[in-house]
Amino acid sequence: MLDALVPRLPDEVRAKILARAEAIPLYAIDTVRMLLDRGLLALEGSAYRPTGPIEALEVPETLHALIAARLDGLTPDERRLVQDASVLGKTFLKRAAAAVTAIAEPQLEALLSSLVRKEVLTIQADQRSPERGQYGFLQDLMRRVAYETLSKKERKARHLAMASYLEAAWGDDEEEIVEVVASHFLEAYRLAPDAPDAPVIRRRAMEMLSRAGDRAASLAASSEAQRYFEQAAELADAPLIQAELHERAGRMAKLGGRYEVARQHFERSMEVFDSIGLTHPAARVSAVLAETSWDQGHIEEGLERLERAFDVLSAEEPDEDLATVAAQLGRFLYFIGRSDAALDRVEFALSLAEALRLPEVLSHAMNTKGIALAHVRGRPEEGLTLVRRALEIALENDLPAAAIRGYNNLASTLEIEDRYVEEAEYIGKGLELARRVGDRRWELQFAGGAIQPLVAGGRWAEALANAREIRWSPDFDSMRGSLPEPIQVIVALVHQGRMEEAAEWIDLYRDAEQSKEVQYRAIYLASKSVFLRAEGRPHEAQSAAEEAFATRTELGVAHPQVKEGLVQAMESALILDDRDRLEELLAELGSRKPGETTPYLRAHGARFGALLAALRSEMDRVEPGFVAGADMFRDISMPFWLAVTLLEHGEWLASQGRGADANQLLAEAREIFEGLEGRPWLERLAQTAGAAALVTADARQGT
Repeated sequence: MLDALVPRLPDEVRAKILARAEAIPLYAIDTVRMLLDRGLLALEGSAYRPTGPIEALEVPETLHALIAARLDGLTPDERRLVQDASVLGKTFLKRAAAAVTAIAEPQLEALLSSLVRKEVLTIQADQRSPERGQYGFLQDLMRRVAYETLSKKERKARHLAMASYLEAAWGDDEEEIVEVVASHFLEAYRLAPDAPDAPVIRRRAMEMLSRAGDRAASLAASSEAQRYFEQAAELADAPLIQAELHERAGRMAKLGGRYEVARQHFERSMEVFDSIGLTHPAARVSAVLAETSWDQGHIEEGLERLERAFDVLSAEEPDEDLATVAAQLGRFLYFIGRSDAALDRVEFALSLAEALRLPEVLSHAMNTKGIALAHVRGRPEEGLTLVRRALEIALENDLPAAAIRGYNNLASTLEIEDRYVEEAEYIGKGLELARRVGDRRWELQFAGGAIQPLVAGGRWAEALANAREIRWSPDFDSMRGSLPEPIQVIVALVHQGRMEEAAEWIDLYRDAEQSKEVQYRAIYLASKSVFLRAEGRPHEAQSAAEEAFATRTELGVAHPQVKEGLVQAMESALILDDRDRLEELLAELGSRKPGETTPYLRAHGARFGALLAALRSEMDRVEPGFVAGADMFRDISMPFWLAVTLLEHGEWLASQGRGADANQLLAEAREIFEGLEGRPWLERLAQTAGAAALVTADARQGT
């Protein structure tokens, strides 16, 4: 009916009207008429659009008169009870009504029963329902009109009575209903902000809203917590309390991925702290704002803030804030490629954390040190040990933010060693924790991080489904700078022949080419090289790949994007028949100590060694190289590269007149490519299989 009356109404407005109507057509019609009469809805083409924000729906005059007339038809005692109960909310218990109305039990019971018979109220009688015995308004509009018939003085008195009743009734369990108590104090204050008792009520409202924020935060409800802290900050008259509440609101906004809102709260908090000469807490908030800047893709801005905060805090007595900033500064320095300076700051943070017994700082600093040693210093086992212990410390002390980082970096450190099954396990645990604590940014990052082991393990359909879900998430644009790499998405799409979709993903991350964050830039360059090579632009692909590989100085040769850069550089050199460059790259890989390479790199080393040997007619080295490469790819469960190696081996065998030997390899490769939906590779394989069949037929005829 509503769609017929106002077709193509915006979903948000439509939902509000339907909720208000409560399945009563008249209520829906009159609400729409009110919006049209007041110019809040306008016809544009064949659709209605709001002319401005419609934050709340007032009761239309027609419905107000209709419901008021119905209230007038009640007895005076019934009408007074309905008015009093309207302060309690949509549903309420009989004892709550008794506390607000002061009506004796027998009379109250009779009045409630009468109102149920007259279908003003309902009662939950289902014995299985946890709300059994609760009364409620049959229509919320009835409650609202009854509430509006009370004077402001009467409303205020009843809100205060309800707040007092709840505090007395719940006692030590008040935290369970602190939000409700806060709402009653807040309404009482708003109804008479200039009354003599207003300052006391305002302070109580602020205190209860702050506690409501703490409770919502403990339940991972960041939006609700943010709102409560914001409301409390509006009521706070002491600058120190106001600054602290803005900081807490900012932390909740950041947790939910609402970065611009978080930034506004942090800046306001710093401004208030500075205004009262508290430079120390201002520096602490600045450090949190620095992380927000990084979350938005501006790591250099965040680094500047952290360095200023460190300068301020280090001039005072060393404390937890200084240790926290030092650990965070080390983390930022690592990610822009200044690993030596990063480790200096991390060591400082670790010393202070041990001295002051600061488990969260200890976990974060140990975490950063671990990934620096594993990724840059070529000490993966030591790094892995440190990251594991950092995670244990976080879990032992119930530190979700540190634990989330621990899961993430443990997964990425395992990825360095091509241990994808274990990586997936820790990504799953991190995702579960991020969801439990309501950290939206990390939830998306772990969801994206799961794509790497899925692609490596040949589960491309699942990986791409995850990627598309992330891509169309409403939070994607605001969090793009902190989301995981698109490289594996590009790999899967390119090798499935989905070049148009791959181009869209490349464009999404184009700003990363100029990023100061080395890892983020390397991710983009490696992705770009894969795409350009598939487009038939090998010179540009080689340039991007070489640039990605050049980041080994900052990230280490085993870093996933450095590894991919090396592989793509060798692929491009092969296509360009640049045998000298291919040999140089293979020589650099071969010169590395065993602990500096990984199974993935060694497998590609064997594969490219075989390809180069074939080009140079060094026949005794070709087949052993292909066999070794295939065995290693099989060992680390990377079916795509196994299939590529089998195909290349088969192509070489066919070219040597060994079609029968090639067929078995090609059959296994075909099965893998079919499972991956690798269309370009299936087309190439078909050509090779045809050639192998001709060779086999010729050989048979010859015999």
